[in-house]
Amino acid sequence: MQNETLTVKGMSCGHCVRAIEGALEEIGANGKVDLASGTVAVSYEEGKVSLAKVKEAIEEQGYDVV
Repeated sequence: MQNETLTVKGMSCGHCVRAIEGALEEIGANGKVDLASGTVAVSYEEGKVSLAKVKEAIEEQGYDVV
């Protein structure tokens, strides 16, 4: 299991949390958004999901991974 903490710009509310966590779940990753710190803690199985795919899933929801 791979664990990453990503800094994400543009998150501000519960909708943001649901959008990001739902998008990650759809690709087979597990995400936990922390609005206060502007981060997303992500766990995924290497070989099934890549870090690039995780970032893409978040960016497709309209947020910027920095």
